[in-house]
Amino acid sequence: MKNLESLIRTIPDFPKKGILFRDITTLLENPQALREVIDLFKKNTPSGINKLVAIESRGFIFGAALALELGIGFIPVRKSGKLPGETIKVTYDLEYGTDTLEIHKGALEKGDRVVLIDDLLATGGTALASCRLIEKCGGSVEKILFLIELDELSGSEKLSKYDIFSLLHF
Repeated sequence: MKNLESLIRTIPDFPKKGILFRDITTLLENPQALREVIDLFKKNTPSGINKLVAIESRGFIFGAALALELGIGFIPVRKSGKLPGETIKVTYDLEYGTDTLEIHKGALEKGDRVVLIDDLLATGGTALASCRLIEKCGGSVEKILFLIELDELSGSEKLSKYDIFSLLHF
């Protein structure tokens, strides 16, 4: 794990002053590290999962690779207006305002056993909204996988009813 952690570059004051941005592109440049991440995600995925849902946009990187590895369908959750077909929506509160996430209608069915994946758990709002979206479609969130969890922001508290695995903690 220390080796993986050392591949995450920290960029101070991005995107604004006072923020320490955890840049995963330096990890993605290393094929052995990316392989290790996917293997660890696979190891932490419960059996019987039939769909993988990934959150826009960096979640797609890990989600597509893991879905392929597991031999299951990949479903993107996107911000409003980005999916071309008919969608199901969930609107959720942000610190200042609201945002909306969408999934294609029919991508999930009642009884689907789902793993949700994203690169980063911060405050937990987007992940919680994604869980609500999955459940609205009839799916069951069996596990949530994150590459990085920012512990001081306590996002896991918002997701306490779900089984969470965070590979790295900052």
